[in-house]
Amino acid sequence: MSRRLEREEVVRQMEGLGEWVVDGDSIRRVVEFASFLGGIECVRNVAADAEAMNHHPDIDIRWRTVTFTLSTHSEGGLTQLDIELAHQIDAAVLQIDT
Repeated sequence: MSRRLEREEVVRQMEGLGEWVVDGDSIRRVVEFASFLGGIECVRNVAADAEAMNHHPDIDIRWRTVTFTLSTHSEGGLTQLDIELAHQIDAAVLQIDT
């Protein structure tokens, strides 16, 4: 299990995640895709990555807008797993026309 990151660690690692914002004990990214199906395709790709990591984001789909929220609930906040999955989500977003 990954340990909860200290605030300073979160701030430092967020520098590499420009589209993400800290929201309490979570980080969140909102992406608007060119089409509904583009958003769904991205979610499918993220789901495969998340399953491989055994670390799953909260995902909210509203037409072309997809919100990804990451937190390690068992640790009560952000861990390295969240940061790693955020980078994988960013890569998945780049593969889809936004």
